[in-house]
Amino acid sequence: MSEENRMQQQGQSQLVSAIQLQEVTLENDWTHRRTGDKSPEDVEEDKEPEGYTVEQAVIIEAMEIMLLAVLSPEIRCEWRLDDWQVALVSTMVFFGYMLCGVTCGYVADRYGRWTVVCGGFVWAAYFSLLTSFSPTYGWFIFLRSLVGCGVAATSQGFVLKTEFIPSKYRSSLLPLASVFWMMGSMLIIVLGMTVVPTLGWRWMIRISIVPSVVLILLFKFIPESARFQVSVGNVAGAMETLQWIARLNGAKLPPGVLREPVVKERGHGSVLVSSTFRRTSVLLWYTWFVASFSYYGSVLGSSELLEKNLLCVTDADPHTHIRHDQQGAPCYCVPLTNDDYITLLFSSLGEVVLIPLNIGLLSVTGRKHSMALVQLLSAAFFMLLNVCSTMFGFTVLLFLLRAVVAMNFNVVYIYTAEVYPTAVRSIGMGVCTSCSRIGGMLAPFIAQVLMSQSVLLAMLPFALACLLSAVGTLLLPIETRGRALLVTLTLTLLQNS
Repeated sequence: MSEENRMQQQGQSQLVSAIQLQEVTLENDWTHRRTGDKSPEDVEEDKEPEGYTVEQAVIIEAMEIMLLAVLSPEIRCEWRLDDWQVALVSTMVFFGYMLCGVTCGYVADRYGRWTVVCGGFVWAAYFSLLTSFSPTYGWFIFLRSLVGCGVAATSQGFVLKTEFIPSKYRSSLLPLASVFWMMGSMLIIVLGMTVVPTLGWRWMIRISIVPSVVLILLFKFIPESARFQVSVGNVAGAMETLQWIARLNGAKLPPGVLREPVVKERGHGSVLVSSTFRRTSVLLWYTWFVASFSYYGSVLGSSELLEKNLLCVTDADPHTHIRHDQQGAPCYCVPLTNDDYITLLFSSLGEVVLIPLNIGLLSVTGRKHSMALVQLLSAAFFMLLNVCSTMFGFTVLLFLLRAVVAMNFNVVYIYTAEVYPTAVRSIGMGVCTSCSRIGGMLAPFIAQVLMSQSVLLAMLPFALACLLSAVGTLLLPIETRGRALLVTLTLTLLQNS
C-alpha cells in the first residue's frame, strides 16, 4: 500500500470517527467499533451547533402553511371566491410541494443537502414576492404552487440537521423544531392582526419573506453535512467542516480507528421498495399522508370554524347564513376578528408546550409507540370538536389537538430520517414528504368545503385516518431509538440480519 493511500485511509478513519457515522458492531475488514469512553472535548464536539441553524427552515414552511389559513378570508373577499376555490389555493401549494419533493430528495442525495436547501429558500422567497402582485385568482394559485416547490426543497434542512446530531441527542434536540415552527406560525398570525387591516394582504406576504431573505444571507455560516461529504468520498471537504466546527467549540477532533467505504451508488429510489425497506416504506408513506392530512386539517379547519362561526353545530348551513348571506346573496367578506386571531395564537402554543412530553415519549417508549399514541389522541380530539362548548373550551380543545398533531409530525420526521441509510436518506424523505402533500391537498376540501355542510362529516375523515395510521405504525418492522444513522444499504442488511 502506498504512503499516499495509507494517509488517506487514516484521514478518512479519523473523519468518520469524529462524526460517528456508525455506532454498531460489524466485524469485517473495513469496519471497527470505536472503543473507550469519550473525553469531555469529544462530548462537547458531538453537539454540533451549526447544524441547529437550519431550524430556520422550519420557520419558513410553518409561515407558508399558516399564511394560507390567514389569507383565506382575504382572498375570498378580493375575488369573491366560493369555498372550493379557497380550498384550491392550499391544494395547489401542496401540489407543487408533491411534484418537487422527490426531485429535491434525488438531487440532495447526489449533490448535497446544502445546495438544495439554499436554492429552495431563494426559489420560495422569489415566487412568494411575485404572489403579492397577482392580478387575478388564476395567477395567485399558479404562483403559490411554485412557492410550494421551493418549500419542498427547504424541507431537506431536516435531513441536514439530523446528520449533524449523534443518536443519543436526537430524541431531545429534534423535537425542538416545534419551537421554530410555532414561531413561524405566530409571526404570520401577528402580521394578520397588524398588517392586513392597515396595509392589506399583499403587504403581509411581502413582509413575510423577510426571514427567508435574512436566512439566505446567512447561509454561508451553515455547513454541508459531513456525513454526506464522507459518503461521496469528499474527505477533504468533510475534514474542513469538522475542523471548523471543532474550532468554534474550542475542541479537537478525536483520534479514530473506524473506517468507512465510499458510497458509489446513490439516490436510487428502488432501494425504498427493496425487500429490506418495502414494508417500512409503504407504511411510512401512509403515515406521512395522515400526518399532513391531520395537521393541515386542524390548522385550516380551525380558521374555517372561526371565520364562519360554525362552533357548536353539526349541521352548519343555517348558522353559516347568519354571517355569509346578505339579502339572499353570499357575503364573501368576513374577515377574522382580533378574538379569532388570539384563539389561533393560543392554539399555536400547543405545538411547543408539550415538547417535554414528546421528548419523554421518544426516550422511554421509542419512535413507533410514540407515533401510535399521538395518532390515537389526534383521532379522539378531532371527534371532540363536535361537542358543544364555550369559546374557552373550544380554544383549549384546539390547543390540545394542535399539540398532538404537531407531535405526530415531529416523530414521523425523526423516524424517517433515522430509518433510511445516508445513501438514500434524502430521496426517502423526499418521497415521504411528497406522499404527505397528497394529504395536504385533500385536507382543504374537507376542512374548508365539507365543513360548511357538516362539522361532524368534516371531522370524521381526519379521525378515521389517524386511527388507521396508529395501527399501521405498530406494524413498522424497525424501531430506531438509540440506533446509529446508517450509511449504506449493505450496513443496513448486516444490522437487520
